[in-house]
Amino acid sequence: MAIKITEECLACGTCADECPVGAIMEGDDIFSINGDECTECATCLESCPTGAIIEE
Repeated sequence: MAIKITEECLACGTCADECPVGAIMEGDDIFSINGDECTECATCLESCPTGAIIEE
């Protein structure tokens, strides 16, 4: 399983605040997940208010 932030991201920062390992970084228009640091705990999936984070 891999977790991805889609273009529906509003860049609100909620997912980054909730990530227990700090694997989510702010980009130009949306946030992104560092796959090397992500533990796939899915906390970000549950916290995203727009559902912009998906499992691949």
